[in-house]
Amino acid sequence: MLRERIYNHALLPGQRLDEAALAEELGISRTPLREALKVLSAEGLVDLQPHKGCFVAELSLRDLEEIFPIMATLEGRVAHEVAAKRTAAQLKALDALHEKLERHAAAGDIDRYYETNYLFHDRMQECAGNRWLQIVIGDLRKLLKLSRHHSLRLDGRLAASLAEHRALMQALHRQDADAAERVMRDHLLAQLAALRELSLTEEPVHG
Repeated sequence: MLRERIYNHALLPGQRLDEAALAEELGISRTPLREALKVLSAEGLVDLQPHKGCFVAELSLRDLEEIFPIMATLEGRVAHEVAAKRTAAQLKALDALHEKLERHAAAGDIDRYYETNYLFHDRMQECAGNRWLQIVIGDLRKLLKLSRHHSLRLDGRLAASLAEHRALMQALHRQDADAAERVMRDHLLAQLAALRELSLTEEPVHG
């Protein structure tokens, strides 16, 4: 419940959490609430500050600058492994998701494109079949959900993202592992560049 509220920005990054109010709202005592907050703290989603309280964690531009290159390397490796060993059934499933991306982009539906893109990256990890990559990437993706910026809101980023996905699918069809890795890595770094540009705007872009 709390995790979803944080991800949906019902609880905003940097917001102080009122334990008494939350416990009453959720219909639980403060003891289980505090245990839940400890779990969220271990996941990096909240910041427990002694004598100050509990705050929803927030990612700075510096955090994004540090996380995205790591993500680019990891997801690049995922793409490499998928291209090298994907089955016909796996490729068909990825093609189906890509077709949805094409439709959402054509309709200018950023929210559905974002949701489908998230599923696409999940499916790529499943196809890679490397549980260590899934664990590390999964943890980082949880943190990235804290970002108040949405790269697809940047003018021209939706079309660029789709072009990057097309290049990736071409590499997967050719079973060109090196090209797939390079395209995926560049795809993640392009997201960082977009987030960097959005961070320069005066008002945060939510998404």
